[in-house]
Amino acid sequence: MRRRPAGLLVSVVMLGFAAACASNPVPAVPPAGAPGFPEFVFPSVPARLASPSAGAAHQLAWQWLQAGDLKAAERNFTAALKQSPGFYPSEAGLGYVALARKDSKEAASHFERALAADPAYAPALAGRGEALLTLGQREQALATFESAIAADPQLSVLRSRIDVLRFRGLQEDVDAARKAADAGRLPEARLMYERTIAASPDSPFLYRELANVEKREGSLPRALEHAQKAAALNPGEPRNLVTIAEIYEAQGEFAKAVDAYIAAVALEPNDSIDARVESLREKAAFEAMPDEYKSIEASPAITRAQLAALFGVRLDDVLKRAPRSNALVITDTRGNWAAPWILSVARAGLMEVYPNHTFQPNAVVRRAELAGGGSKVLALVAAGNPQLAASLRNARGRFPDVPQGHLSYQAVSAAVESGLMAPTADGTFQLTRAVTGAEALAAIAKLEELAGRRRR
Repeated sequence: MRRRPAGLLVSVVMLGFAAACASNPVPAVPPAGAPGFPEFVFPSVPARLASPSAGAAHQLAWQWLQAGDLKAAERNFTAALKQSPGFYPSEAGLGYVALARKDSKEAASHFERALAADPAYAPALAGRGEALLTLGQREQALATFESAIAADPQLSVLRSRIDVLRFRGLQEDVDAARKAADAGRLPEARLMYERTIAASPDSPFLYRELANVEKREGSLPRALEHAQKAAALNPGEPRNLVTIAEIYEAQGEFAKAVDAYIAAVALEPNDSIDARVESLREKAAFEAMPDEYKSIEASPAITRAQLAALFGVRLDDVLKRAPRSNALVITDTRGNWAAPWILSVARAGLMEVYPNHTFQPNAVVRRAELAGGGSKVLALVAAGNPQLAASLRNARGRFPDVPQGHLSYQAVSAAVESGLMAPTADGTFQLTRAVTGAEALAAIAKLEELAGRRRR
């Protein structure tokens, strides 16, 4: 019986306390500690929006947000907006609460509402950038961050964010461009490289990779322009010079390609490029030759001038080993395109000057003459090759149309034994048959091989 009044008293006191709290709410203060979201930009209150009650709720909401109590933060930001409906800093604050909850779409909506009230409000721009970034809209996020910096240059924390985004975006675009190029989607790759160059105009590797795409597309002048830009930006990178060389080579400008390759090798030795240079030098020399020489391969019947040029160009070092006769008079080669080589092979005794002192450069070459000239080159090569010399001495071919007593028999046997020439299907040699360009080139190539020269 005595305990009831005490219990009733406690109940009355508790009810009275609750009633007092309800009529006079005292906002709790969040516990002190490190901020939970230090990257968030505090939505500062512009002077024109000064409102003590809304400002206090807004400040308390931010403290709750950094303490990690998102419900308390949301409640206080909402309270500030109810007290002052145009208090857009708290609208931005709700955006940051949504970001903390990883609700990027909701966050973006709050930031948009804040920006509708003040398009240059830097805290909302910074938050909108974060929301767009998490939504995968990198370009829009980057532009929004840049707007935030323009609105408030003091937001230095965003500068590193912008740099990281630019670099990450550049890497992603480059990777995508490379994948497109590897897959053969060249127009797509080209457009992506052009976009990355617009964002990073001082990156030499971008110009080089764009040049390679354009080269594959066949846009050689533009490819060369971009490769040269890469080399100008980074002259110490050999790959830039190699790209230039490859473009010149594709254009058929072999001498320029050689110069570019040599410059690349000077920066970084490369055996494969050295071999390429030698090959291009030969191509350049070939392109500089008269049309009569360049047409040999397709000729159904070569002339004596063409054969003399083949001997003189392709076997010049072998010809230098031959005893030379300077007492020669040739009356019909003055002004001929092959005159220098005709004189060289005639002095070396590889081709005959007729008794009337004519060479007859336009006369068709017969198989007997090719065998004769080839066998004389073989003799020069065999002088330093005992095995070849023995093989030639023992050459005894059997040809129904070239008996052993024939003047051309030894030359024909040597030519066949060494692989320079071959008899026909029926075993005959056909001394008087015209020599085609392909046959002449095959014989010259074999002579180069036997002489230990790289085939050209």
